Amino acid sequence: MTSQVSDEIIPSPEGISPNSPTDASGQIPLEQQPKLKGRQKLLQNLQRMSSSPTLTRRGRSSSTASYRRDNKASLSCVSLSSTSYSPCLGNGSSSQLYAGLNPRPATPGCSGSAGDQNTNARIRIMDTEGPSSSMPRTVPLPFDMRPASRGSPRTATPVGLKVENEVVIPEPQPAKPFDFWGDMPQELKMEIFQYLTPQEIVCCSAVSKTWKEMCYHGQLWSKVDATEYYSKIPSDVLVKLITSGGPFVRDLNLRGCIQMREKWSSDGERISDLCRNVVKFSLEGCRIDRASIYSFLLRNPRLEYINLSALPTVTNSAMKVIARSCPQLETLNVSWCTSVDTTGLLRIVQSCERLKDLRASEIRGFKDEKFTLALFERNTLDRLVMSRTDLTDQSLKMLIHGENPEMDILADRPIVPPRKFRHLDLHQCSEVSDDGLKSLAFNVPYLEGLQVSQCSELTDESVMAVIRTTPNLSHLELEDLENLTNNTLMELADSPCAQRLEHLNISYCESLSDTGMLKVMKSCPKLQSVEMDNTRVSDLTLMEASFRVRRRGYSDDLPKVGLRLMIFDCANVTWAGVREVLSSNAYIPRASRKPVSTVVTVTQTSDANSSPATSTFVTPVSSPSPSPAPTYPNEIIQVKCFYGWQMTVDEHMKRVLRGDLAAASRLDRKWADYMVATEEAGAAGAGARRRRRRAREAERLYNEDEEENDAYAVGAISALGGRRRRAQSGSSCLVM
Repeated sequence: MTSQVSDEIIPSPEGISPNSPTDASGQIPLEQQPKLKGRQKLLQNLQRMSSSPTLTRRGRSSSTASYRRDNKASLSCVSLSSTSYSPCLGNGSSSQLYAGLNPRPATPGCSGSAGDQNTNARIRIMDTEGPSSSMPRTVPLPFDMRPASRGSPRTATPVGLKVENEVVIPEPQPAKPFDFWGDMPQELKMEIFQYLTPQEIVCCSAVSKTWKEMCYHGQLWSKVDATEYYSKIPSDVLVKLITSGGPFVRDLNLRGCIQMREKWSSDGERISDLCRNVVKFSLEGCRIDRASIYSFLLRNPRLEYINLSALPTVTNSAMKVIARSCPQLETLNVSWCTSVDTTGLLRIVQSCERLKDLRASEIRGFKDEKFTLALFERNTLDRLVMSRTDLTDQSLKMLIHGENPEMDILADRPIVPPRKFRHLDLHQCSEVSDDGLKSLAFNVPYLEGLQVSQCSELTDESVMAVIRTTPNLSHLELEDLENLTNNTLMELADSPCAQRLEHLNISYCESLSDTGMLKVMKSCPKLQSVEMDNTRVSDLTLMEASFRVRRRGYSDDLPKVGLRLMIFDCANVTWAGVREVLSSNAYIPRASRKPVSTVVTVTQTSDANSSPATSTFVTPVSSPSPSPAPTYPNEIIQVKCFYGWQMTVDEHMKRVLRGDLAAASRLDRKWADYMVATEEAGAAGAGARRRRRRAREAERLYNEDEEENDAYAVGAISALGGRRRRAQSGSSCLVM
């Protein structure tokens, strides 16, 4: 780069005298220096090779074109040194600095005078202290020639320089691949897999090794319930599921897994060693050896639920292990364990203070008053199942009253704390009579379920005493009590528990009839299940039940089953009563029709030549239109009746449940026609041929496809479900 220097030059104090010739502009004229020879030429070349810390201008001959023809100097050298060498500027006589170009004294033996040398000086010193000292002493290098710092772009914009319309485009970065499943946290994966069933999780394990590792992760198998697939899963896979869960398993239900019989002997120790945090454990119906049971029970002290029903290998020794190693036990089921009796259960009752549910059906030793006294002292049980045992009246009294209770003289009953029983099962305890059952009166106020079926010695006296004093009773089983009468049902309808009663079983109570059941149907609005097999109830009870269920309301939602009636082998129940239930299920009350304004047009004519005059009269609506009627009943009745009628009853209920009430009504009507024709055909006497012909016609109508379109709406069902047919009369009258 070339830059011109100002024409204003201050001569050096030593090299230029006041008498030096100048031109009109005040500058010293630059003339061509004569060529040097010999020693002077050699010294001049050596001085040019030396470096200078200041900005100097060295003259060259005109042949090298160092100067312009306008006698102005040009920049030939730029000093990149620091300003630390500025003191050297004051020494203008230095031969090294000026390279022999400044005026110097004459050297002996050298030609030329000092005046000639002064007039030919080529170096001009810039004034650094005058008024022009603000001028830059150096010229910056071009930007493209500047050295760049490490890490900075070469083409960066210098500081103070504004670049317009410059867009910096970054270098494109390669797109990072997005792995949705791989980048997902492990917790979310486990949460997604928990929505799958065990069968689906096992199928997913075949996708890849990564999925296999996730599918058999312990967090997915905290609950191993083989109830739904116990007969389909191999023993090896089941063992793998249990061992994969390991310490994560909380609920282990192996009910019915008989394929584990061989695995318990080989892998039982490993399973019990890995699964040490089980809370619920069920082995009902399994085939397991005694050592594996003991090992599992000893290594799981957190067990709260144990189901060992129907296991022949469970003995009183196992009860002893449970009593010693499972202090948090709340539910124990040892029903049908033939090797267990009340001697082993006594240890559990005495050791497990949190026991709430004891199921010991068909266990020997309940006649032992020592065991029942331990249950009385514990008084923590909510449910006690003693069905099919040798329970006696005296042991039952010990269970309720304890030993030698204090007696109330006025009421003539013992004063004891109330029992906490909510469900008590005494069915098929043949040795229990009224004397023992009366002990429940006034002592089980929280009782909700009572089962005393097949206790043949019970009568109205004891049952009525218990019903009066149990206001929370909702489930009552009185099956096969031949000594019961309608007085029990009437007492049940008047008792405080009538508003809560949901289930009633009076099957095979042949003395019960409509007298008691009609009152029960009226007084128990929450009934959901009534079993009346082999009783004397008739169609009146079915009609009352239908009426009570209809009163539960109607809505736009599809109906659901609200009451189940069991009426097998009831001699007084006919097909007409069953049909009444079917008609009630599909019955919708007739909706109030929306009043519509009537438009009457009257045409009047005065004479023959005049045009007719038309008048229009509109009858206004007398009252606002009511809201539309509901579409379906809220609840319907499900009937279990004579097997010859059951197929028709089930098909009718399917149509009602899916909301097709018109199809249900057609089926009801055709079935009624068929039953009428069948009864007529079976009657003996005159007109048998005609009745058989009608029966065949009714059967044909009953079996044909339902393609005809009836004119009946759903809400226009008659009491018998039929319709009036137009008489088909011929030209002559037919006499029978």
